[in-house]
Amino acid sequence: MKKSTIAVTLSTLLLSSPVWADSSMSSIEARLAAMEQRLQAAEQRADAAETRARAAEKQAQQLAAVQQQNQASAAQVEQRTAKLEQHSADEGGFEFHGYARSGLLMNSSAAKTQGGPTVTPAGETGGHVGRLGNEPDTYVELNLEHKQTLASGATTRFKAMLADGQRTYNDWTAASSDLNLRQAFVELGQLPTFTGAFDNATVWAGKRFDRDNFDIHWIDSDAVFLAGTGAGIYDMKWSDQARSNLSLYGRTFGDIENNENTAQNYILSLNNFVGPVQMMVSGLRAKDNDDRRDIEGNKVKSDAANTGVHALLGLHNDSFYGLTDGSSKTALLYGHGLGAEVKSIGSDGALLPEASTWRLASYGITPLGGGWHIAPALLAQRSDDRYVRGDSYDWATVNLRLIQEITQNFEMQYEGSYQYMDLRPQGYNNRNAVSGSFTKLTVAPTLKAGDVGDFLKRPEIRLFATWMDWDHRLDNYASDDAFGSKGFDAGGEWNFGVQMETWF
Repeated sequence: MKKSTIAVTLSTLLLSSPVWADSSMSSIEARLAAMEQRLQAAEQRADAAETRARAAEKQAQQLAAVQQQNQASAAQVEQRTAKLEQHSADEGGFEFHGYARSGLLMNSSAAKTQGGPTVTPAGETGGHVGRLGNEPDTYVELNLEHKQTLASGATTRFKAMLADGQRTYNDWTAASSDLNLRQAFVELGQLPTFTGAFDNATVWAGKRFDRDNFDIHWIDSDAVFLAGTGAGIYDMKWSDQARSNLSLYGRTFGDIENNENTAQNYILSLNNFVGPVQMMVSGLRAKDNDDRRDIEGNKVKSDAANTGVHALLGLHNDSFYGLTDGSSKTALLYGHGLGAEVKSIGSDGALLPEASTWRLASYGITPLGGGWHIAPALLAQRSDDRYVRGDSYDWATVNLRLIQEITQNFEMQYEGSYQYMDLRPQGYNNRNAVSGSFTKLTVAPTLKAGDVGDFLKRPEIRLFATWMDWDHRLDNYASDDAFGSKGFDAGGEWNFGVQMETWF
């Protein structure tokens, strides 16, 4: 019922009463009129509220539509970005890595001097000494890699390494360059058809350094170095703690000019890891190595070995020999026949069938506190019947490097090396029997861009002063080695220089 109808009805009822008829008519009509106005105002407010509600609902619907559109657009952008990133990973996954060192080395008279980690007579059989302040060369490794992940989840990796090393200080060195392609290989990983122990295995083929080689950086010597051309598979996993690598490498003995008489040395290697323990065994075979001839047709070594074995037992700790924070690695190696070159496996074709070698390598890194850090190393080897029956090559090197943090970008490095050798070559290659010791001490103020005190962070720029001395008997080992050469005799030798080193 409308408000106007209610007012008329009330008015009729009141007028029909004789009490109200005369005295109150005008008052009642005034109140009814006011009531009607209030009711009309309320109806208008209700209509306005309903209008605002419809407008708000419409606006909310519009906002929801815009939000949905924005979400759709964001999803499309995300999809396009993901496609671009995938395309980038597939088509442009190139990486560049490298290593380089270069320095100037002179004696106390500002003249040419001798140096290098193999400067001692023991260096011929792997007896390295400390490398800090003892390197006169420029050596560079340039690594190019391309990696990709396919839609199936499989991964690929191609790597090529160029390397060059020489001792001339000139800017143009093409005539003396040793530029070489040291690695060129391909890896395939995460293959979806591989299951079980091969689920995360990586297959490779080509020319390469074995992935699990490791070295003692302070004396520039690998504990073990397996390299050549061949194929293999990494990370066959037998349990959470056990995995194995299997590889076949080939190496060549002889001059490339004499293709008919070179011998191929094949190395079949099984490398096992159980937690921190490494157990590696290799078999070697070079058919007709004892019949190998030089380019003039003469036999190189008629009694050379045709087969050999090599074994390694290693321990890789994530602490400093289990004593404190840091890291350490230790390896005990044995080789027989062609395996008697225990560091660079399969690289020496002159070894006798009876040759045998034991080698111990160990190093560690730890902070001492107060800005000091220490890295001791030990490398020792005993080799018998190596090239001539009855010969022996025994030596041991102890090396210690210390770092003292001075400022955020400056540190002092100190290194000491001591080596004892007892070499009895039995006249092989015109070498003489000698015994004695060698000592080297180096101080090297060093600039770094960051990570001062970290042994394994580069680049570094070093000034250095090195003092070395050795027993005079060692000057008689050979006529063509460093000791005993002009201006480099026992009795104390000072070397000075500057060197940069970097890797990334």
